[in-house]
Amino acid sequence: MIWVIGYKGMLGSEICRQLGENNIQFVRTDVDVDITDIEALDQFAKCWAVTWIINCAAYTAVDKAESDIELAHKLNVEGPENIAKVAKKYGARLIHISTDYVFDGTGDTPRTEDMPVAPIGVYGVTKAKGEEAVRNNTDKYYILRTAWLYGWAGKNFVYTMIRAMNTHDAVKVVNDQKGTPTFAGDLANVILTIISKKGTVPYGIYHCTDLGEITWWDFTNEIKKQGIEKGLVTNKECVVNPCTTDEYPTPAKRPAYSVLSKDKIQNALGITLPDWKESLSKFLHSELFDKSRIE
Repeated sequence: MIWVIGYKGMLGSEICRQLGENNIQFVRTDVDVDITDIEALDQFAKCWAVTWIINCAAYTAVDKAESDIELAHKLNVEGPENIAKVAKKYGARLIHISTDYVFDGTGDTPRTEDMPVAPIGVYGVTKAKGEEAVRNNTDKYYILRTAWLYGWAGKNFVYTMIRAMNTHDAVKVVNDQKGTPTFAGDLANVILTIISKKGTVPYGIYHCTDLGEITWWDFTNEIKKQGIEKGLVTNKECVVNPCTTDEYPTPAKRPAYSVLSKDKIQNALGITLPDWKESLSKFLHSELFDKSRIE
């Protein structure tokens, strides 16, 4: 049995949708089974005889984490540690979601899985410690680092920018942070592919985003272009102005360069990940696109 933890989130909901679409049996939990309560996790795993655990639960409010350190640590470190212990106890394989924020953002070449982590904020620190907790407590794990995630469910950058462009004459977007957008549907598909391989994919850390290397300003311009073509961006005259990170200060520092190398996962699965522009088009053109989130 496959157990999806954090099913109400952007990625978790998409994984459940794809599992259902492929007629794959699964069970799902969210706050109803507290990941900081190892006894609750243990009882659930035992009851359902789980063979795979997909952990999408996390504290993801990057800026809020700077002042909410205790809760971020509980959800991003203690939770994964408990899940890993339960996975090992019942012989389940664990897929744990992590982030590009475990890197400090220096340099200008794609980050590989073997590069040392050096987080620069509380969120990144807790996610790096969560990875360590997983590695230290089970051998059967896949840690998938992703970045700039967006999907049909929940708030995300694409919905936010379309709404902003439709209600403002101009928007200001950071143009000195480089990375790669990731469509939740693509990441979920990779996760289902790993599961379909039935443990033949070597365990370890993998990077998984869509392909490409852009800034948030680049991303916004493409959202505008495709959004106009689709009729979602109605204010065609909205100007997308670039700005620096210093001009748009936030409580948490962001990595200036967090492009992740996808060679390892593409080779392991024998796949080619989609280009970020293609995936953005798929997102915008789907009937699952939630128009209420741009109104």
